[in-house]
Amino acid sequence: MTRIRAARIAVTAVVPAELVLVVCLVAGVRLPGWALAATEALVAGVLLLEAWVLYGLYAAERARGADRRAARRAAVRAVVPVQVRRLVRHELRAVAALGRWAVRGRHGVRPGDLAAAYTGPQTAMMYGLLFVSVIETVGLALLIPWPTVHRVMLVLDVYGILLVLALHATCVTRPHVVRPDGSLRIRYGALFDLAVPPDAVASVRVDRRYPEGRLVTLSEDGVLDLIVGSQTTVTLELNRPLRFTRPLGATGEARTVRFHADDPRALVTALRRQPAGA
Repeated sequence: MTRIRAARIAVTAVVPAELVLVVCLVAGVRLPGWALAATEALVAGVLLLEAWVLYGLYAAERARGADRRAARRAAVRAVVPVQVRRLVRHELRAVAALGRWAVRGRHGVRPGDLAAAYTGPQTAMMYGLLFVSVIETVGLALLIPWPTVHRVMLVLDVYGILLVLALHATCVTRPHVVRPDGSLRIRYGALFDLAVPPDAVASVRVDRRYPEGRLVTLSEDGVLDLIVGSQTTVTLELNRPLRFTRPLGATGEARTVRFHADDPRALVTALRRQPAGA
């Protein structure tokens, strides 16, 4: 357990340092040779530590009878914190969503499914944020007199603009989905995904509310609010609690789910419809 803890601490410490180094190099900043060598030596040491710990865990899982894929997955889960794994996974999915958005594709929507968009309340805010980011980038380019600082800020600003676009792209390409069998998939981009089987639905109704809180808010009585643009428009009552995963990996149980859909009546009507083949 000590070596696993050491590997986790090393990963948590070295990732920000490597990110700063990458930003500086992309921005064209000339670092002193000793600083570059020291950083790369640190990264190399951490990678060797990670490889040693991962191989030990992998070998132990294989000895217990796990196949190669399961052994690799168990080793990675033991060393890499769930928050880091989920953030990396989200960024990869967000980059993929930009390409899917360009070709007007949708993730997880099959023929016969109803895709329910939910980006309406946040679209203006997202584009406004993009506009402000571009203005900030131009303004800093004119105001900052130091070329090195200017290049670093330019890389960070462009990266921030890309992230905002990618977040919106994941929301556009990953809508809520109502399937012909009466099941429901409630999503928010790549950050939240809750599958509701048809036998778990007690009732559903159009119900516009303006709750306060973060994107995912769970009350003490099991009411889960998935808030988009400070509002929800659909209330889903469950006949049994369902487990869900928060964006950074924490879990909870919900008995009622309130979420937003741009056309809540269409979603509610589709969900109330008799399942196909019943």
